[in-house]
Amino acid sequence: MNMELSRRSFLKAAGAGVAVTSLGALGFGEAEAAETAHVRPFKLATTTETRNTCPYCSVACGIIMYSDGDVRKGETARITHIEGDADHPTNRGTLCPKGAALKDFVNAPTRLTQPRIRRAGSATLEPISWDEALDKIARAMKDDRDANFLLANEKGLPVNRWTTTGFLAASATTNETAWSTFKVVKALGIAGFDNQARV
Repeated sequence: MNMELSRRSFLKAAGAGVAVTSLGALGFGEAEAAETAHVRPFKLATTTETRNTCPYCSVACGIIMYSDGDVRKGETARITHIEGDADHPTNRGTLCPKGAALKDFVNAPTRLTQPRIRRAGSATLEPISWDEALDKIARAMKDDRDANFLLANEKGLPVNRWTTTGFLAASATTNETAWSTFKVVKALGIAGFDNQARV
């Protein structure tokens, strides 16, 4: 590319560069950043801060959710902002693209907020209460364990195994929660146990 540059054009460009650099050196370049840092807390001053864990992968990044509406006063809370938790040891305030888009996931109109069940012979899912869902899960587990629990193997050795049900644990948990989950699952005799982090 052949570019014609006159002496006058060169001096204009150089003068403009010197002026911009001088303004930055005098501190005007940081004025906008300082103003932004000063105004930012006001954006979140009237919101409720809640710490949580990102639900996506097994890294278990810490997040801070900000919501409008005080639940204690009977108002409906609505999440308005989500950011990485700088105090969290896993991610130290950073989030991947999926984590950064969590607000859209949480506020999506298609997001499931209650359990659903497909009744026998039905082609559609219908909403049920958490109590009913947990009762159904507990009843199905109890019935299956009673029917299929192995007290001893073919040699007569005690094994206390339940091989017809498996358990998939969540990966975004603390070590203490993972330990407790493992102990409960093994106490039930479930042999098929895995974790989302490995899968």
